[in-house]
Amino acid sequence: MLNFTYEQLPVRVVFGAGSFDKLAEELERLGLKRAMVLSTPGQRRLAEEAQKRLGVATAGIHAEAVMHVPVETARAGRETARRLAADCLVAIGGGSTIGLAKAVALDTGLPIIAVPTTYSGSEMTPIYGLTDSGVKRTGRDRKVLPRVVIYDPALTVGLPAKVSGPSGMNALAHCVEALYGQDANPVTTLMAIEGIRALGRALPVVVKEPLNLEARSSALYGAWLAGFALGNAAMGIHHKLCHVLGGAFNLPHAELHTVILPHAAAYNRQAASEAMRVIAGSLGAGDAAQGLYDLAKRIGAPLSLKELGMPEDGIERAAKLATENPYYNPRPVEYAGVKQLIENAWHGRRPG
Repeated sequence: MLNFTYEQLPVRVVFGAGSFDKLAEELERLGLKRAMVLSTPGQRRLAEEAQKRLGVATAGIHAEAVMHVPVETARAGRETARRLAADCLVAIGGGSTIGLAKAVALDTGLPIIAVPTTYSGSEMTPIYGLTDSGVKRTGRDRKVLPRVVIYDPALTVGLPAKVSGPSGMNALAHCVEALYGQDANPVTTLMAIEGIRALGRALPVVVKEPLNLEARSSALYGAWLAGFALGNAAMGIHHKLCHVLGGAFNLPHAELHTVILPHAAAYNRQAASEAMRVIAGSLGAGDAAQGLYDLAKRIGAPLSLKELGMPEDGIERAAKLATENPYYNPRPVEYAGVKQLIENAWHGRRPG
């Protein structure tokens, strides 16, 4: 007999090629007039494009977003928003930019309009993260959930294959953990399964044919579903490890998710057998962990923590950090098992 709780998150989604041009219209609908546009330094051109579309409805650009949202970066963003007298935040870019917008919103209460250009999926969640002295801490707060998300596949066409692949695997990780999360429910399960199917089909095409707008659209659709699923279900061992490793060793976010995902699935193979069966079926594989590993290999993504620059002597430290305050996980989070997981990921071994 079914027994669950489901709460709908209030996010307006505008999806389709050319939807970026509706940015000003969406601000007007919300009665907003002074947007601070956020991006990374490398995507300032996109921030300027957003500023052109907004016209007089912009307060300025803050192109200072970086990975893992250091507290110093968050503080600078908040100060700039106050100095500009911004009444909202337009975040255009990937998880780093959207993460910065969330950190600013957490303190100021300013509404966020997100324009994702990668497949991170974080734009659909009330989850935020801040890194202080090498430790990344996360939380949930409705204040950081974007009011509007504009998905324009055309903005992802310029995303290089080496970025597109890991970004999509990051989204896949959201779907995987939503299937065995503590508060999993029929709605998020349906979304997660469809997200895995969409991403599993689209990513090999996106990597091989970067200009294929149909494949880009399917991947972005999968990322939306992934973010929705994650926003409505708790995270497990996979996300805990990524937060620990990312904060402690400053490893690239999407690539880190790509490397850890197959090994996290293998860790939970027996404890979440039904979820693993569904994942394997959605990927057309015989085993979930091996299917995820093979997909990462097929799209040319990194397969080991060693490739990402993590020192081998950091394995024990990472295992200790990951087991100190563990997230809920279907299999108990124990030091020996987690250490073995990290060792396998460091070497890039295909799950057995």
